[in-house]
Amino acid sequence: MTRKSALLLSYNRILLIQLGDIGDVILTLPAVRALRENFPQSILVVCVREKAKEIIEDCPWASEVMAVRKEQKRLKSVILDQALWIRELRAHRFDLAIDLRTGTRGAIIAGLSGAGTRIGRFAADGRLWRNRVFTQLVTPPDEAFQYAAEHNLNILFPLGLKIRDRVPQITIPWHRKQAAGRLLSSEKIPTNRPLLAFHPFSLWKYKEWQVNSCAELIDDVQLRYDVTVVITGSSEERSRAEQVMARCRTKPFNLAGKTSIGELAAIFAACYGFIGVDTAALHLAAAVGIPTLGIFGPSPAVCWAPRGSRRHTVVSKKMSCVPCRHKGCHNSEISQCLNELTLADIHEELCRFIELKVKIASV
Repeated sequence: MTRKSALLLSYNRILLIQLGDIGDVILTLPAVRALRENFPQSILVVCVREKAKEIIEDCPWASEVMAVRKEQKRLKSVILDQALWIRELRAHRFDLAIDLRTGTRGAIIAGLSGAGTRIGRFAADGRLWRNRVFTQLVTPPDEAFQYAAEHNLNILFPLGLKIRDRVPQITIPWHRKQAAGRLLSSEKIPTNRPLLAFHPFSLWKYKEWQVNSCAELIDDVQLRYDVTVVITGSSEERSRAEQVMARCRTKPFNLAGKTSIGELAAIFAACYGFIGVDTAALHLAAAVGIPTLGIFGPSPAVCWAPRGSRRHTVVSKKMSCVPCRHKGCHNSEISQCLNELTLADIHEELCRFIELKVKIASV
């Protein structure tokens, strides 16, 4: 299919598959918006993993979300669940399916969808069967220095779409705002001072900063500025947040594990700014429109840092090997560039961020 011929086609029922982590789903929002704006009358279903479901539920451009659930332990339950899920998938009668990743599960879903047009990313190891599922494969040019949201838009190229917005945006529904307000009230978090979110956790330990350094940053910010710091994270990270708090001289608030992902977006929207490591929360905060300061190690900020230099800041250790693009030093899961990063290394940028971008004066 050529780009010219794709422009002539109209798709009534579209399936967009993104089975990455929460951050990957947030970075897919420009692709969801592009499909909606180019096919305004179409049914647009987005397939994601269960943990990212609320991101699409709250997305105004998606018609529906299909969540891939965690598999049950019992074989009988797995078979029944999968059969019901596939029946639901087939019932949509899709005529276009797009898989944004190179994994096999997304390819299987695209194939089972029954869509006559199936677009996917070329996989170097997919020649045996995976690549054959698709009617059109996309091999993007070198993406090493391209913003990650563009990686998803690359796969839409055969459709010849007009793409207006390339930066993720999230609109907070009213019920999420209400839930966030109730949480802030129940946790007795003062509302007479600006809130600053701090998210020190990642799915990948090699992206995390040292606990003592996190505590030093919180103390410095709360003593220097008239702000309240809230620590955010998942329920699995709540005890780790308590370890950070135990090292603080000041008193931040621990909201780790207190929110769903949709409610976390609403909490961020109530904050004046966000500080955190390279993780989904960084993308979430940027998408709701608040200034962010991202603490980066081995990951390339050129790909993963939020866009917009007037609102977003990146800090990292000044080392010749940064970013190495590995999972820690020599793929050891340990990142020297983050282990040796001190508050002194980033203090000047931190103060500039709060005073010029968050717009809070020191006390």
